[in-house]
Amino acid sequence: MKDERKLAIGIFDSGMGGISVLAETIKFMPEERYIYYGDSGNAPYGVKAPEEVNNLSKNICEFLIDRGVKAIVVACNTATSAAIKDLRNTYDIPIIGMEPALKPAVEKKPEGKIVVMATSMTLKEKKFSRLMDKYGQEADIVKLPCPKLVELVEEGILEGERMEETIRECFKDIDKDEISSVVLGCTHYIFLKDSIRNVLGDKIDIIDGNQGTARHLKNILEKKGLLNKEKGEGVDLELYNSKRNPEIIDLSRKLLEFCLNKLNF
Repeated sequence: MKDERKLAIGIFDSGMGGISVLAETIKFMPEERYIYYGDSGNAPYGVKAPEEVNNLSKNICEFLIDRGVKAIVVACNTATSAAIKDLRNTYDIPIIGMEPALKPAVEKKPEGKIVVMATSMTLKEKKFSRLMDKYGQEADIVKLPCPKLVELVEEGILEGERMEETIRECFKDIDKDEISSVVLGCTHYIFLKDSIRNVLGDKIDIIDGNQGTARHLKNILEKKGLLNKEKGEGVDLELYNSKRNPEIIDLSRKLLEFCLNKLNF
């Protein structure tokens, strides 16, 4: 009988944004095996109908389960919003989703605005509406859709004038002096922390949900007795992408290295 503890953790995203979640998860559980699937061929998810995102997410879950995984992380706020309930009803392994980290932002009791950067779908779905109902009375929360940023990250553009100009365009109607914190409600945006600081300044808190997701996954695996305690040599990782070309895999590896080395993971 196969030891389920030796099975991999599956992680997927609409493209390469979930690499940032992969990096955080590796930090928490370096001894685990990982299979990452980026659906760059269908990115961005944020402009698609929820039904299409749900179907794409199911197809990816089937791919990961066929390769042997003990849990799946939906490392995409948009896919979580559109598909997480159906995925959990369909598969009998732990399915972990993402949501904008509004709670820690509000708990800091900010006096200024909390800006939630996310895709249009994430901001429109019921999951985010429930967060707004829960925390909207406690803070001044501003929803900010930023679809162009995903496309730039998928091109491998994380820094420089083109990226910073796009971020400035996103914030053109918001007085940056009134902002207390920015919540990154899309995993692609986590690569852009330095660029966002260059545009908004160092006094603004930038908050994401990656650490909470990785910690939650570890707790679930531990409770189910599924943690792999045997450390191997280096990171055991398989990378896949729906674009199916070597360049996209090379870029995925570079983004992982960028996360592990530059973003204080």
